[in-house]
Amino acid sequence: MSGPLVDDRPRRTSRRIAPQPFADPNASKQYTEKILRDQLTSTAWGLIRSTLFGVCMTVGLHIWKGMIVGLAIQSAMCPFNLAENALVKAIFLGGGLTNLKEKKIFDEKYREEITAADDVVDGEGNKIVLKKQAAVKETKKKEEAKSFEDVLLDTWDLGADADVKPVMKMLTKKNINYATSDNGWTPIMIMSGLGAKSAIGAMRQMKDLGANPEKVDKEGWNALHWAAFHGSADAAKVLLSKTDYDGIALGLHKVADKEGKTAITHAKAEGNNDVAKVIEEAELPELDEGAAGEGLRKRK
Repeated sequence: MSGPLVDDRPRRTSRRIAPQPFADPNASKQYTEKILRDQLTSTAWGLIRSTLFGVCMTVGLHIWKGMIVGLAIQSAMCPFNLAENALVKAIFLGGGLTNLKEKKIFDEKYREEITAADDVVDGEGNKIVLKKQAAVKETKKKEEAKSFEDVLLDTWDLGADADVKPVMKMLTKKNINYATSDNGWTPIMIMSGLGAKSAIGAMRQMKDLGANPEKVDKEGWNALHWAAFHGSADAAKVLLSKTDYDGIALGLHKVADKEGKTAITHAKAEGNNDVAKVIEEAELPELDEGAAGEGLRKRK
């Protein structure tokens, strides 16, 4: 029996992959790609031909030799033979030929359901590789061949929609402060400006690996510059919080880039007022301490 694999083209017929008949039970299950409409038609015609052949043979023998026993046996067995047919079962016992994708009356599979344990063969029994399977394998090969820098930059390109898991899987204490070859971007910089929901948790994990937010790229930006320019208020909080990177103590907010701009300057210029507020609030204790020290000196 052969069967289906779904064809994504918008038409009423669907392409499916169904198991081959009489396969070795210990071997991989083999499937042949067919259009469901064709499978239904061939099954129906096969049923009609076999039924008519049996009726003609039995009636012919009865008329020629008077074999009443053969006619009786054929009459008794006919309902059982029909009941074993997938198409008949679907029509009389399965609610008709509706929702065939869910019913899978031929024990078929769709393209996305084919696994490595299944073999897809052509009409002559030769194994074939589906385009989708080939594309998946090729994609996996490319992903395996990607360098850490490629994965890092791909993550940045995806922005707020990025999945940080591939980067985090590759991060170690040795490459935690790796700088990209062209611009000197580090993992903590990219996470600080990324805006993805999972970036904040990733930043905290990176701290345990030894991420250094003080490093600057070729523009003179540190991680706080990245958060400020790209409007990542939560990242700025992590960088400045005493329980995380303690950026105020490190002086991240005071660092000026090659244009003489600090992180808060970029935040205000880009209209990222929430980030500017985070930086200002983090600076307050330091400003208060400075004002208190100045007052003591004046009283002396």
